[in-house]
Amino acid sequence: MDSGPPTQTEPAASATGAGTTIIVCISCRDATGSDAHPRAGEKLAEDARRAAAGLPVEVRTAECLGNCKRRLSASILSEGAWSYVFGDLTEDCGADLVAGASLLADADDGKIPWRGRPDSLKRGLVARIPPLTLLKDRS
Repeated sequence: MDSGPPTQTEPAASATGAGTTIIVCISCRDATGSDAHPRAGEKLAEDARRAAAGLPVEVRTAECLGNCKRRLSASILSEGAWSYVFGDLTEDCGADLVAGASLLADADDGKIPWRGRPDSLKRGLVARIPPLTLLKDRS
């Protein structure tokens, strides 16, 4: 039986990170600005992949997220939920990103809750972007 279109308060995905994607900037350098490879962003992506092993969280990479002043950067996205951009991460924040992805997947309102969010995702928040379905105006 069809219950109609989903409402804005329904979960964006099911438990344990289902339907969430972490995007890590692999061109990010470490605090020294070194051009050495693998770059810090590549190491963060690998750390996130290890942390996500066996979980329904996809880890993808991008060349640049344009957040260079905040060093290592990543984003967490989920269909129908708010998207998040984080900076000031470290090479070992992969588990934090996976925890954030799981929190987002379990959120009833499509937002990563502040309570329970890893500290790196609290202090590193750069932006929260609403899903298109929540925009109030139409062009």
